[in-house]
Amino acid sequence: MRQLIEQLKDNLGRTIVGKADAIRLVLVALLAGGHALLEDVPGVGKTLLAKSLARSIDGKFQRIQCTPDLLPTDITGTNIWNPQSGEFEFIAGPVFTNILLADEINRATPRTQSALLEVMAEKQVTVDGVSRSVPQPFFVIATQNPVEYQGTFRLPEAQMDRFILSLSLGYPSPSEELQMLQRHQKSMALSDLSRCISIKELLELRRLCSQVKVETPLQQYIIDLVRASRNHEQVTLGVSPRGTLALQRTAKALAFLTGRDYVIPDDVKFLAPHVLAHRLMTTGGRQAKPIVEQLLHSVTIP
Repeated sequence: MRQLIEQLKDNLGRTIVGKADAIRLVLVALLAGGHALLEDVPGVGKTLLAKSLARSIDGKFQRIQCTPDLLPTDITGTNIWNPQSGEFEFIAGPVFTNILLADEINRATPRTQSALLEVMAEKQVTVDGVSRSVPQPFFVIATQNPVEYQGTFRLPEAQMDRFILSLSLGYPSPSEELQMLQRHQKSMALSDLSRCISIKELLELRRLCSQVKVETPLQQYIIDLVRASRNHEQVTLGVSPRGTLALQRTAKALAFLTGRDYVIPDDVKFLAPHVLAHRLMTTGGRQAKPIVEQLLHSVTIP
């Protein structure tokens, strides 16, 4: 499967210039069966990354532009009366897809945000008492602007906990921005992107990824990190057990992407800020990532 993974990385690298770590993190979230939260300013390539991923796996792509007037049924779908058949007919919402981009998710009201809770956790949508499964794989990439807060609604802890990791693309370096201009001078790179992996192959990659081994000392290391977050003096809400599982699942996916069938401490150390920080509620508006870095320095590595 190494060839498939490298092809997928190279394909995304054709449109996303110089963001190898971001590409790797998104693939980690995808292989681990979770969802990714991109916290970054507009115009750095968040939408392009989601579209490129959907095109690369030959999957269906849907985008939700979140606004305050967006309704839950605009996401999940609703039942419409069909006068010809004399029955209610279900009109599927955009969640019935493989790659879902929830753009500026914090601009939707809490009621609308909650429409994603069930489908992100259980891969199904319940409307009027009827549950319908979404296609597999189902992968949500949500974005939010960390700078502009006017007209936004903070994501509740239950919603943040649904994302297996968070990341930021950041601005490109001068050389990367020059390379971007040169590529787009000839043609739009996304239109030239072709499928490099099928849905069936991706599901097989997920299955193999789940078989990566995590030895007991490393599992204890993960537990020590999580428990330290719950006892930190600057943290009012520590990492949940879902976060504990997420750190192990992402570590297995990172090891798999690297070409190993076993997890090493460096996998956990690299992923901890991305998997744990957005799950912490801190005191006094403190940044969460520096606290996770403190935990990594204080907890003994096996």
